[in-house]
Amino acid sequence: MKLVWKLLRQHISIPQFAGFFFANLVGVVIILLGVQFYNDYQSLDSEDSFMKADYLIVNKKIGAMSTITGKSSSFTKADIEELQDESFVEKIGAFTPSSFNVRARFDVDGFANFSTEMFFESVPDEFVDVASDEWEYKEGSTEIPIILPKNYLDLYNFGYAQGKGLPKLSTGILGAMKLKVSINGNGNSGEYDGKIVGFSSRLNTILVPESFMQWANGEYASSDAAQEPTRLILEVNNPTDEKITSYLQGHNYETDEDKLDASKTNFVLRIIVSIVMVIGLVISILSFYILMLSVFLLVQKNSSKLENLLLIGYSPSKVSFPYQALTVGLNVLVLLLAIVILLVVRSIYIGLFEQMFPDFQSASILPSLCVGFILLIVVSVFNIIAVRNKVMSIWKRKD
Repeated sequence: MKLVWKLLRQHISIPQFAGFFFANLVGVVIILLGVQFYNDYQSLDSEDSFMKADYLIVNKKIGAMSTITGKSSSFTKADIEELQDESFVEKIGAFTPSSFNVRARFDVDGFANFSTEMFFESVPDEFVDVASDEWEYKEGSTEIPIILPKNYLDLYNFGYAQGKGLPKLSTGILGAMKLKVSINGNGNSGEYDGKIVGFSSRLNTILVPESFMQWANGEYASSDAAQEPTRLILEVNNPTDEKITSYLQGHNYETDEDKLDASKTNFVLRIIVSIVMVIGLVISILSFYILMLSVFLLVQKNSSKLENLLLIGYSPSKVSFPYQALTVGLNVLVLLLAIVILLVVRSIYIGLFEQMFPDFQSASILPSLCVGFILLIVVSVFNIIAVRNKVMSIWKRKD
């Protein structure tokens, strides 16, 4: 074995292996940073997260003539089916409004007189941007999970509360408060406990689970209540597609222009992040290729001496081991250094995230480590097999 190591040291090229090391390091760092940045940004409980899917809320335009003529602003089944057939639409969800009377009050000292008429809406659960284990309703339960828009809380804190001298509320405090909800309609009435389980940045409405809405409309809504939705939520595959704007204009539909512009920006950012990650992968692949060429060159330079070692009784595995250990050792060193760089860079951008989003909670680093170890194992196994095959070709030549 010492003879093989001596042969290896004689022809090793420091510049070649240094080039592989730094190229591979750059590639692996880009890949791990891309994965970790994706996970950290996904953990933002915010519609601003550009990694999330693009959603548009669409309604029919309401003008003076439609008000005078009483033209319906709801979407028919045919409208929805036509929209679903468009290439830019991935999924469609309909807003289901409450067709009954709702009144709510805070059941907390200091808020006893704070009551208001309100409304509920629901959308399919897949469009809700708040993850909560409590987001479900079983028929017969007296507790209703509720999701409020984040801007409602801002309006209360910086408008109503400030003007009335009331205390300001955080999302945590408001989530712990009980809301008494009175519902009546169709000759029926009921009292429920409303529990605020989250705050939505995507949906500017008061949400309840779709299962509750279907049951409540059946219980409290009159038979002649409107059944067709007046708003739709769309998941689009490419918000920069000009077909979206032309379709909405052609059908007299409208959406929030700011949301559409933000979706376009987010879409471009996602493409940029994806391109950067692909570049990192390409750099890594090229560096692995450089490593294999360097190792093959070493083996080729020593082929006659390695053949002599095989002739005097050394097994192919013993002859291969030093070359395999060199490649695996370099790959391990690259991964360890890449993890250190990842942690340093991550600490910098996490600080920026925490300044911009006070409630930000960083994601686990485990997925990035798993990706790094998978890369290490795959590449190392490939290197080990390739080196052994090269030595085996020399060993077969001696027969």
